[in-house]
Amino acid sequence: MKRALYLAVLFISLISCQAQQKEGTELINPTEFAQKIEIEKGKIIDVRTPKEYKSGCIDGAVNIHLYDKDFGERIDKLDKNETVYVYCKAGGRSAEAVEIMQEKGFKHIVELDGGMDAWNEAAKPVKK
Repeated sequence: MKRALYLAVLFISLISCQAQQKEGTELINPTEFAQKIEIEKGKIIDVRTPKEYKSGCIDGAVNIHLYDKDFGERIDKLDKNETVYVYCKAGGRSAEAVEIMQEKGFKHIVELDGGMDAWNEAAKPVKK
C-alpha cells in the first residue's frame, strides 16, 4: 500500500514538473544557448535594466527592460513565429518575460537558464 501511494505521488510530481514548461519553450544552459543562437536565427532579448545591459550583453541582443511601461507594446512588435531568445541577470525576470510572451502567443521561446550570471561563469563572450 505504501509503495502504491509513493508511486502515485511520484507520478503526480513528474506530471506537474512537465506541465510547468509549455510547448514551444526551452530552458537551456549557456553552452546550448550559444550554439542555438548561432544555428537558429531569431531575436535575442535582454530583459535587464538599461544600466545592466550597458555593462555587457550577448552580442546581437536588444534591450527590452521587463519593468518598463512599454514592455508589452515592444514585445508585441516582434514576430511571434520567429524564435525569441530571452535572458536576464539570474533567471527570474526572464521567466516572467517568458510567461508574458507565452500569453501573447509566441511559438518558440528559448530562455537562458541562470541568465548572464551563468553566461559569464561559463566564460561566454560578452559585448561591452
